Amino acid sequence: MSDGRQREAKSARWEHFPHGADIGVRGLGPTKAAAFEQAALAMTAVMTDPAAVGHDEAVEIKAEAPNADFLLLDWLNALVFEMATRRMIFGAFDVAISGNRLEATARGEAVSRERHAPAVEIKGATMTELRVAEDQPGTWRAQCVVDV
Repeated sequence: MSDGRQREAKSARWEHFPHGADIGVRGLGPTKAAAFEQAALAMTAVMTDPAAVGHDEAVEIKAEAPNADFLLLDWLNALVFEMATRRMIFGAFDVAISGNRLEATARGEAVSRERHAPAVEIKGATMTELRVAEDQPGTWRAQCVVDV
């Protein structure tokens, strides 16, 4: 890992925020891509502890949208689709964003009810509280509510 990537990893984080019967996921990072990675980890953390997920299998995901908000929505919904159709859970993400195009690798493994003990199933990312913004120079936020 390069020094820049190490600094980025130290300052990036995810969090949840309450929203009625659903839950908000928020990724924060020094770049838009890092915030997208952290939002995906927050989504995984709704279901299980991301640290409990192996990184055995890689899935490539590409998305393009008219703006950053819709790119986040497409990214998270692509992950939901891949998890559902492959019966997988993801615990690591590598995202690259150029303009309104995203290319990413999601790493994970087959879901194990015993090992992962998934708390809920995520049905999809929603437009509720959808926002991608650079709150201050070098501090990006990517968030939305996911339907559980």
